[in-house]
Amino acid sequence: MIDRAINPIRWLAALAICGSVPVAAQLTAPAPVSQPQSPVPGQPAPQPQPTQAPAAGQSPPPLEVSVTGGISAPLPIAIPVMPTAAVVQTAAGATDMLGRQLAEVMTADLKNSGLFSPLGPAALKPIDYPEVTAPTFDYWGGTGAQALVQGFIRANGDGTLTVGCYLYDVFARTELTRQGFVVQPSDWRRAAHKCADMVYTRLTGEGPYFDSRVIYVSETGPKDHRIKRLAIMDQDAANHRFLTNGQSIVLTPRFAPNQQSIVYMSYINDRPSIYVYDIGSGRQRLVVSNENLTFAPRFSPDGRYILFSMSVAGNIDIYRVAASGGTPQRLTNAPGIDTGGSYSPDGSKIVFESDRSGGQQLYVMNADGSDQHRISFGGGRYATPVWSPRGDLIAFTRVSGNFRIGIMSPTGGGEQLLTDDWQDESPSWSPNGRVLMFFRSGQGRSGTADLWSVDLTGVNERKLATPLDGSDPGWGPLRP
Repeated sequence: MIDRAINPIRWLAALAICGSVPVAAQLTAPAPVSQPQSPVPGQPAPQPQPTQAPAAGQSPPPLEVSVTGGISAPLPIAIPVMPTAAVVQTAAGATDMLGRQLAEVMTADLKNSGLFSPLGPAALKPIDYPEVTAPTFDYWGGTGAQALVQGFIRANGDGTLTVGCYLYDVFARTELTRQGFVVQPSDWRRAAHKCADMVYTRLTGEGPYFDSRVIYVSETGPKDHRIKRLAIMDQDAANHRFLTNGQSIVLTPRFAPNQQSIVYMSYINDRPSIYVYDIGSGRQRLVVSNENLTFAPRFSPDGRYILFSMSVAGNIDIYRVAASGGTPQRLTNAPGIDTGGSYSPDGSKIVFESDRSGGQQLYVMNADGSDQHRISFGGGRYATPVWSPRGDLIAFTRVSGNFRIGIMSPTGGGEQLLTDDWQDESPSWSPNGRVLMFFRSGQGRSGTADLWSVDLTGVNERKLATPLDGSDPGWGPLRP
């Protein structure tokens, strides 16, 4: 739903968010663009078209997308091809083709959010580079679009690319925000995701999430003899690659906060143990060296510790250990199974699952193991809890006949089930805490497992395209 009667507090929050978009280490923002800049060096900058005053007595209110009303009326937004004044061959292709691909990636990102109804480059006229900062608002208004994204791509003399993005309110005939990025040709998709994040944050007031990656378990083979490999990809399933060869089963991969390594469980030597995989070098190391079974690992928010479960003398408790290794510290001591720990974003608390009450339920404790108390009291069993990066919600799997993804407050209130299929489990949060990724298994011995996502309304549900079956997704933070 589109809400033009914007709440002033939300409007100020949106302005604060859109003031600067985090830039990757290999992406450097161009010089400030408070004045129009030319997409082509040595040529005059195109001047913005004067804004036409509204009709007498009419004042166009600010453009905003409501994130709480579901997707009953997603915002129409036009995203034409990003022009280039000089076609140059790059390591990623010609700049004119990249301009089309940039617009297509942005179109897909915004459409997949469920909050926008994009008119992509295939449905729109191409624009010339002077139009980037001087939109023909009469034409765009005639397409039914309420917002417009225009941009350009330019090849630089040092082999890099400059990508510029501009967002306009078509009705008010005003520019809302702009961003620019200098990238290596291999990172052109990241520039597209950053541009889409700029649009998303400016119009929703929410944090960005498109420029992020997912680690998951790629699966193949029958259910009783699965080959499981670590795989990594962008959040839209692009740039997919395998990290392990499938000779040993892998489970529950999770990113380190710095995204340079992954912690996971593996059955190397037929014994469940926790390993850390360095993405850059491909090396892995054992975290805890003992004969006990260790599993369900997760990094602390500051990356100093790894939280995990360990079976000792038939009892399973939650422990933590320094990320560099050392002696584990036991945090729970109740009879039964305590597992699935996840830190709050400030690192002060941990949510976990335990059967100490006779069935799997959710509990919260302080990071040192004190004040353990139950927060779930619904029917069925609760498992795989994970704290939202915003700190306001805990996602979980609820098992009661079927497996469903749900959310509740950290105190246990406001429980809401977001999915209703045969077997949905293992939720993982997007960096902005608005979308959950999980995996869905089909029935029967040959049933597939696929990655899906759903937003907090429970309405916008979609399947991710992966080369093989997928499970245990771990959505990483926003890339730097």
